[in-house]
Amino acid sequence: MVSKNPTGSLFTTIENKIATVTFGHPSSNSFPRELLDRLTNEFIILSTNPAVSVIVIQSEGSGAFCAGASFDELLAVSDEAAGNQFFSGFAHLINAMRSCSKLIVGRVHGKAVGGGVGIASACDYTLATKNASIKLSELAIGIGPFVIEPVVSKKIGKTAMAEMTLAAHEWKTADWAAAKGLYANTFETAEELDAAITDFSAKLSSYNPEALLEMKKVLWEGTQHWDTLLLERAAISGKLVLSDFTRKALSQFKK
Repeated sequence: MVSKNPTGSLFTTIENKIATVTFGHPSSNSFPRELLDRLTNEFIILSTNPAVSVIVIQSEGSGAFCAGASFDELLAVSDEAAGNQFFSGFAHLINAMRSCSKLIVGRVHGKAVGGGVGIASACDYTLATKNASIKLSELAIGIGPFVIEPVVSKKIGKTAMAEMTLAAHEWKTADWAAAKGLYANTFETAEELDAAITDFSAKLSSYNPEALLEMKKVLWEGTQHWDTLLLERAAISGKLVLSDFTRKALSQFKK
């Protein structure tokens, strides 16, 4: 079951050099800023933990993997500073995953939207079920996936990123995501996914930690400027969220 905690849940277990980080939120595993900050800090802590060689990131339940940033908090943004603060949460998370000294394996069991696609892309190796469709719906409400664009484009390329972004109402299948390079493999069931995650993580954790660290550095070469780039992108979204177009689009979701 997905956590009933209104601020979301975050649990980490460490076994055989594998840290499994599980996040959850009652609203389709979406992220309020507090939960984003907690997950960001967790990656920073695990990065310096000598007992950990590999990190597995997953979410609770059997529904959506992650619906992105909290819609309630998006609706509450009232000025540009608050908008910048809101969107910078995923910027900090992606940068923490990118700069983490441990290889990160993603377990995507269900649909991912917006920031959820960003998390899957920020993993070094991602496995998913056939139910793990993806969508970038930001343009439909007058903003755009600016913060996550660099990491998604790094994973699937600019052309596929453009296809996803411009078709803002269209779900892309898990097989499409695998063909573009977002998922390393897809599985029919969660049980098959779990078996693959367990096997792959165990193999990784048996390798030379120094070699894993050096490989991590190679995988993320040329992204050091993201520390500033992603925050600049957050400012763009923070401004657009206050536009008349976006306010009108968001008002349709208010009860």
